[in-house]
Amino acid sequence: MWGVDSAAKVTETLLTCVRTQYGFPQFWGRYVTTVPNVSDGLTKEEIAFIRGRGIKIAPIYNAFREATQYEKGRTAARNAIFHARRLGIPKNKVIFANIEDEFQVDAAWIQAWVDTFYPSGYRPGIYANPTKGAFGAAYCEAVKNDERIAQQTIIWSSYPRPGATPAAKAPTYRPNVPNCRASVWMWQYGRDADRCAIDTNVANRKISDYLY
Repeated sequence: MWGVDSAAKVTETLLTCVRTQYGFPQFWGRYVTTVPNVSDGLTKEEIAFIRGRGIKIAPIYNAFREATQYEKGRTAARNAIFHARRLGIPKNKVIFANIEDEFQVDAAWIQAWVDTFYPSGYRPGIYANPTKGAFGAAYCEAVKNDERIAQQTIIWSSYPRPGATPAAKAPTYRPNVPNCRASVWMWQYGRDADRCAIDTNVANRKISDYLY
């Protein structure tokens, strides 16, 4: 599956740019809340626009700047679940925590993210770089402590980054993965495309049922 993600709201103009310059996306990653100077938050109207064109949505939560401590992880997960419910995203869909390379990350935060999602009916997802930064080691420590983390979590790998391409020239699916059991089902292989304000992704078809 080929798709894109964007910090900007999906409009007819942006969709037309993507369709003509890169190809028709099967999924679109979008943020569930507005973060000033970072991302436009999804609305029900935008969801209807995207889904009405046959594109699935990969919801992302990014209203945090570090991923440390159990209590902070629980708060982040609760907020993500709140926004998913507010937007009418159905259960059994994945919500991704956006963990950037430079973030501090520990196993307790990851444990809390998964623990809090478990009774909610949503699937916990994490967008992160498995091999650069603190995420990989923290994730594997969390898995060592609790096998359920590997069973539940869907990972969206942000590395390597060979560069944005049209769908027809997307690379073979080879994302970096953690050094432990992990379901790495999405890969953002190209950041900051030059012709439209998007990043480009490929995904394992296993994730299709978990996208909205």
